[in-house]
Amino acid sequence: MPPAGSLQLVCPMNRQLLVCSSLVFALAPQLSVAQGYPFSQRGSVTQMIAFTRISVEYGRPVARGRALFGALVPWDSVWHPGADSATRITFSRDVLIEGKSLRAGEYSLWLIPREHAPWTVIFSRAAHTFHRPYPGANLDVLRVDVTPEQVSHMESFAIYFPSVLRDEAVLRLHWGTTAVPVGIKAPFRN
Repeated sequence: MPPAGSLQLVCPMNRQLLVCSSLVFALAPQLSVAQGYPFSQRGSVTQMIAFTRISVEYGRPVARGRALFGALVPWDSVWHPGADSATRITFSRDVLIEGKSLRAGEYSLWLIPREHAPWTVIFSRAAHTFHRPYPGANLDVLRVDVTPEQVSHMESFAIYFPSVLRDEAVLRLHWGTTAVPVGIKAPFRN
């Protein structure tokens, strides 16, 4: 026992706890840096068409020299355009997608790519979901067929509006040398 009035530094058990705690605090920043940034960054686009606000949030996978459609993304299977969380699209008012009605709301976006036929674009009620598995046809709100285009190479997947008129626009999903144009009309309302 130490003499009265002397300072007892640390008992062996407390010393181990102190050393372990110090190591955890010292290494924590390095552990988070070791995980690094995600491979696919998040992207977003918002566009007004007439009085309708359209917002899209999505992951941006990178081609990295890989063969994309027909290889990484198989033909004739439901594919999530993007990475990580499912691509979400929000419409502030009712719109027409390729001439078909879609109510205002938030949806997840899915595609069925085809080698020699139009691709199917799917709007699903399952707005907040991961990109796999596909939530199922029972949650589909709308399916439209569109013809893909061959375009210049886009390394990171992108969703954008290349054409915006007074009450209509084209939403383009573009990766590699393939782009999927989706016609949107936002009829003027009083």
